[in-house]
Amino acid sequence: MASVSIRYAKALADAVFESRTDVTVAEHDLKALVNLVAENDTLRKVWENPSIAAEQKRHVLDGIVGQLGIVKIIRNFMAVLIDHQRVRQLPQIARQFELELNTRLGYTDAEVASVHELDDQDRVAIEQQIERVSGKKVRARYKTNRELLGGAIIRIGSTVYDGSIRGQLAKIKEQLSAK
Repeated sequence: MASVSIRYAKALADAVFESRTDVTVAEHDLKALVNLVAENDTLRKVWENPSIAAEQKRHVLDGIVGQLGIVKIIRNFMAVLIDHQRVRQLPQIARQFELELNTRLGYTDAEVASVHELDDQDRVAIEQQIERVSGKKVRARYKTNRELLGGAIIRIGSTVYDGSIRGQLAKIKEQLSAK
């Protein structure tokens, strides 16, 4: 299924760039639909039900698009997913789309976990450090983790930089155990 998600995500990225649609708006609108489908069981069941005509499903889509102000390219993409019975893969496709955009725009994805919410100054400092290390612009997502005690853990792809107090204590324990 990953290859299906990748194929759809690349096709959407191609369409967004070819149509010169604002990438940020397209990404935002796709996430809005992902969240809507995740939060609304009835909508998801309707769009995933093969016994309901695709025309009726697109009619529901058009009502949602009108309410949320979704850009045409994302509306059309969602209609394709409905027509090809791929609504179930929407979250994976959206994630692959985000990764594809990052690649095309020269960004790297980073996940930053800290014990408390970081202020803007701390976020800028962390993002600048990540940019120096990765050589790419960064799109960071932040979350809190009370178990860290202090510091932060930064994940860039499969690489983890553990600057947390808990991680430092584990390293000290390991060094002491080795002696």
